Amino acid sequence: MKFLGKKTTVVSLMAITATLAFGTPQAGAQGLFDMLFGGGVKHSPKGDFPPPPPNKPKPKVSAGGGDGVRISSPSYYTYKADRLVRVDFSALAAAPQPATPQDAAFVPSATVAAFHEAIAGLSDYELYAEPDIAKALIAYYSANPDFIWVGGSTPNSRAQDAVRVLGEAASYGLTPADYTVEVPAASASTADEAARLKELVRFEMALSARVLRYAHDAQSGRIEPNRMTGYYDFPAKPLDLVGVLKTLAHTQEVRTYLESRHPQNPEYQALRVELESLQASAENEIVVDPKLLLKPGDTSPELPKLLTLIARNLDDEMGSAYGEMLSRLATSEVYVPELIPLIKAVQQKEGMKGDGVIGPRTVALLAGTSKADKLLKVQVALEELRWLPSDLGSPRVFINQPAFTASYIDDGQEKLKTRAVIGRTTNQTAFFYDQIKQVDFHPYWGVPQSIIVNEMLPRLRNDPGYLDRAGYEVTDSRGKRIPSSAVNWGAYGSNIPYSVRQQPSEANALGELKILFPNKHAIYMHDTPQKSFFKQDMRALSHGCVRLQDPRGMAAAVLDTSVDYIAEKLKHGHSTQDVTRKIPVYVAYFTAWPDMSGKVEYFGDVYDRDSRLKQAMDATEAVRSPSS
Repeated sequence: MKFLGKKTTVVSLMAITATLAFGTPQAGAQGLFDMLFGGGVKHSPKGDFPPPPPNKPKPKVSAGGGDGVRISSPSYYTYKADRLVRVDFSALAAAPQPATPQDAAFVPSATVAAFHEAIAGLSDYELYAEPDIAKALIAYYSANPDFIWVGGSTPNSRAQDAVRVLGEAASYGLTPADYTVEVPAASASTADEAARLKELVRFEMALSARVLRYAHDAQSGRIEPNRMTGYYDFPAKPLDLVGVLKTLAHTQEVRTYLESRHPQNPEYQALRVELESLQASAENEIVVDPKLLLKPGDTSPELPKLLTLIARNLDDEMGSAYGEMLSRLATSEVYVPELIPLIKAVQQKEGMKGDGVIGPRTVALLAGTSKADKLLKVQVALEELRWLPSDLGSPRVFINQPAFTASYIDDGQEKLKTRAVIGRTTNQTAFFYDQIKQVDFHPYWGVPQSIIVNEMLPRLRNDPGYLDRAGYEVTDSRGKRIPSSAVNWGAYGSNIPYSVRQQPSEANALGELKILFPNKHAIYMHDTPQKSFFKQDMRALSHGCVRLQDPRGMAAAVLDTSVDYIAEKLKHGHSTQDVTRKIPVYVAYFTAWPDMSGKVEYFGDVYDRDSRLKQAMDATEAVRSPSS
């Protein structure tokens, strides 16, 4: 974000005026610093935040600090799935059978005696499962010593339904091999009754283990997202595994129950439909590298593919202007200057900025997304949706970072959709959900410690009075305001015992309002003075918060009021207003996402998170693959 190009003296006057007009400062909130380092108080046409003068000696830095000290952003981790454990059936064999059932809900059936006899067949059985599933198996069957999946000498109808559901896992973007169970062959002979009983009890345990894995994966996903990166922040979705088996033991609606473990929202269903369509479709005839970046003068074998696709779709106007040139340069692998006007024209025709650079967005525009890439994006989206509540809520705010959009959705209708700016790749916006709490009008901006240390401190060491002149307030640990010029900034490293905030003004980094949903990432939605960013196609440009092109519209939506009301509130200086309704907000990351009609749209993976999730899924498959 940038200041509005005011002179230093004007900003100082504005700061004083703001203090008088807006009243006692409120508690600072974390935010962005783009206005400082993308423009600052302009003393020159460029207006960049200047580095320390090269010839000016730096102030002495004490042992507590020094140049080069930084507060780092969250990182990505190499995903490690939980190792499987061998289920210890000895507890079942050793436990004396109670005179009365251990579980009050347990009702012995005609097969209970056979179950007791069959337990001996588990003594050397090697069944591997996730630790919590292994524990749940023993807990359930200790309290409920009977078959769920076996009737007489064959698998029952419950088992047949369960095996069918597990076999259809691919339709949900899951891997059927993760839930495979060897079903005993139908046997009319009882010549070896002991062997048959051993086969059936092992089938019983294997099917229960895989049904529990399926129920967990359907409800919560295969991946624990918080293990992947500090940018992911999701609460656990507890599942009573013993309760799942109890339910299945007392219902004939096995399919209905297992399918109900999946998210029950239209978006999940739309993605499933898209997945089925993709699985039945053919690959794109021409596949272009989706990460291609080609500037004039560069060479790439992908260029002729793009030119072929352009030639196929020329209308009369474009054909008249560029047809002959395309025919002549159709096989060129060199992006020659003659092709630049063509590429710009194609980009502009599709509503893009005509810069002549062939990047991922231009490739997606011309070549679409390959089938393989779409399949991965949809499978990833289905997995990510399992991390969210099954019911997304109404009304709700949904921010989709790869789409650079924020929407207000109520009663199944997208009542507001606005362009958004998200964090740069070096200051990524987290993926989480929360609840909207309030709207701040003419807000203060509490500068995050990371920005103070990483971006303000280098200048403050040479120019300690800068913040005083630029309309910022500095307070100590007791909340007492002190001049910035009075602080020995060179004495500190990453632990600065001062708070810094910017007063409400035209130059404020947050613009005229912000929409708060308090979270540990210090992310919120807000206005910005830097309106030009919304004209760009790639809008990963902030320090992590979400800037809105239409902040007044979003504020009116969450407050259930009119834009005129918001405008009137803004006339009266700094104030806050609580959001009285329950409105969840999803700061989400989906490279495949359905619009309100159910049509799935595809977006670039701006933070390269899909490939990281693919690595996590592969790691999970590697752990599960040896299991029986």
